[in-house]
Amino acid sequence: MKFAAASLTLFASMASAFQPAKSPASTKMALEAASLNGWVPDAKKFAYGLPGSLDPVPDFDPLGFAADADLDKMKQYREAELQHGRVAMLAVIGFLITEEPIEFHPLFEAGNKDIGPAIRHLDEVRAVAPIFFEILAVVIGALELNRALVGWIKPTEVKKQVLNDNYFPGDVGFDPLGLRPSDATEFLELHTKELQNGRLAMLGAAGIVAQELVNGKEIFVNLGLAEDRFDPSTLPIQF
Repeated sequence: MKFAAASLTLFASMASAFQPAKSPASTKMALEAASLNGWVPDAKKFAYGLPGSLDPVPDFDPLGFAADADLDKMKQYREAELQHGRVAMLAVIGFLITEEPIEFHPLFEAGNKDIGPAIRHLDEVRAVAPIFFEILAVVIGALELNRALVGWIKPTEVKKQVLNDNYFPGDVGFDPLGLRPSDATEFLELHTKELQNGRLAMLGAAGIVAQELVNGKEIFVNLGLAEDRFDPSTLPIQF
């Protein structure tokens, strides 16, 4: 029952994500056009003036990616950063709520058996609900297809991968809770907060994975805030 509910939720998310794609324009027009959510590309500013540059380390670009990027490449960098940040935020939440002491999992009753650190949970998912990964692949593919239709110029119209000039990086129109501000200044402020939280989540997720690979213990167990009930011998896959 839990697996069926989770599958329906995934399909509902996939369906709600589709919307008509925006028409492309030239790069020159983008530089001269009206602002995108309050942002007007400015070649004289760091990262063409995209939000996300904050004190105490403004214009942080130690490897010079932004310095060598044109507008199209800079927008692609920001698109990639946002998407990775969003996935990382979901990952961190997943780590924290599926491990001790909360142990909430949508596919099975984790409270009946401690299945250990989140890096081992996919073993249990494959054993309990094998079809989950096929459904997940379809959902991810559908969401990525929608993002491509909304944000990218058609491959038949360009020789390289280019975002639509009237597309603000990361803004695929998905806002089921109506949190998007109508004011441009407020939107850019919220966008910066999303970026910062995403950047922190990417570091956090990497740290959690590294720690759990080192000793095979859950994060709250490592912090001394939860009991270690995990028995590796109960997992369907041993290594």
